[in-house]
Amino acid sequence: MPVYVVGHKIPDSDSICGAIALAYLKNQIGEASVPARLGELSPETAFILEKFGFEAPEYKTSYAGEEVYIVDHSELTQAPDDIDQATIVGIVDHHKLGDLTTSTPLECWIRPVGCSNTIIKMMYDFHNVEIPANIAGIMMCAILSDTVIFKSPTCTTADIKCVEALAEIAGIADFKELGMEMFRVKSAVDGTPARDLVMRDFKDFNMNGNLIGIGQLEVIDLSVFDEIKADLEADIAALKEEGKRHSVMLLLTDIMKEGSELLVVSDDVSVVERAYGKAPVDGRVWLDGVLSRKKQVVPPLQDALA
Repeated sequence: MPVYVVGHKIPDSDSICGAIALAYLKNQIGEASVPARLGELSPETAFILEKFGFEAPEYKTSYAGEEVYIVDHSELTQAPDDIDQATIVGIVDHHKLGDLTTSTPLECWIRPVGCSNTIIKMMYDFHNVEIPANIAGIMMCAILSDTVIFKSPTCTTADIKCVEALAEIAGIADFKELGMEMFRVKSAVDGTPARDLVMRDFKDFNMNGNLIGIGQLEVIDLSVFDEIKADLEADIAALKEEGKRHSVMLLLTDIMKEGSELLVVSDDVSVVERAYGKAPVDGRVWLDGVLSRKKQVVPPLQDALA
């Protein structure tokens, strides 16, 4: 039986591209593996896969009785619903250590870098496996996405060096322009239902027993939300009630201004001021310099709820 390599629910480009890249590596070293996904592709990820000639990984939600290699998280809330009935054989991640546990030893590659695909590049180097041009291309794009073309505070020298090396393998002369093209795809929101936008990059976190949902939309100009912001606010309020969440937050991130407007509905809205030092007005607050959910949003919020 093969190992299924899968990322988190509501997968982003790092989850999808990482599953493909890691499954290929594992097959090259004699460990039969199949990339999989827990949700639909985002427009950005679909753009990346089409550009480099890949089909979407297998859509699979049940893993009971299977061996699983987890990519881009280590959280129960983001894992398959029946992960407790599967055998986790490995984790590749660049986030905080979550609450997944195992009954058997496993392989772990966890590094404080900007993207899981940076770690997967290190794994290719460790195993001395050549990276095909098309896989190098999707890995490079995932790193550019997660690091916001190196603008994110999560970006490290390792991420930059990996992008440069992968771009050379993939034959991409101007990787920053390709990164901007990806973000232009992300910025096309016209005609997309509010729920689809809210859930495009959405994660649930268990913070001291409180279920907190945090979504993020990264665009090159926040004016694209002017006509639909009220719809987004109504939808995060509905999402909070549907999931019995303590809070739902949506980051509207302007990658050019390098900051985010935070939309929030909460059982205790004062938690925002405790976390970020600024109180929301009518459920909105501008957070200057905030680009990263995992480094700038989740840790202070978790501290505020402790």
